[in-house]
Amino acid sequence: MFSDISLQMLHDDKITILSRNGRACTVFYEILMGEKEATSGTFKWGQTITPAYLPNENYSYFNHKDLNLVDWLRQYSTEKDETFIRGFLGRMLFSGEETQKSVSVLSGGEKVRCMLSRMMLQQGNVLLLDEPTNHLDLEAITAFNNGLKDFPGMLLFTSRDHAFTQTLANRVIELTPKGIVDKLMGFDEYMTTPAIKATREEMYA
Repeated sequence: MFSDISLQMLHDDKITILSRNGRACTVFYEILMGEKEATSGTFKWGQTITPAYLPNENYSYFNHKDLNLVDWLRQYSTEKDETFIRGFLGRMLFSGEETQKSVSVLSGGEKVRCMLSRMMLQQGNVLLLDEPTNHLDLEAITAFNNGLKDFPGMLLFTSRDHAFTQTLANRVIELTPKGIVDKLMGFDEYMTTPAIKATREEMYA
């Protein structure tokens, strides 16, 4: 899927992770979050880093759980007070009786919003987002996009939403079987620069 990755992140990096093999991006995030073991190599987060992860597939987080939203989110919080938990749900537009809805009947978009509430509870200063716009409507994507623009930490993300990627990324890293292409530039510039296009073709050949 990928090999020969060597990189450092800077405090203001908002990096979009690309690959022609979509599964490669997911595996990359899973390795960084300790959910999978790399076949070789090591990585290390800085001492002050707290990563928070939004996976592409969230089925396991809701599987066989007949909890309401408050109780579901409470599982991931050291502070168990209901008012505190409701505050994080409210940021994702769950209010009133909605917070008593069973997670077993949530739509795809509602599940993503629950996962984002969970991420906010974790107070991460590095966010890893694997296809975060899946299942979100345009209004939610716009609000999410604006929030991430103002996010003061580091960001690693993969998205098929062109506007979302172009407006957020200040660095592009593409994973290939022969190494990575790592460029400090916006997504559109990366995709249209002839020299980079030639390099990308060589990396996949």
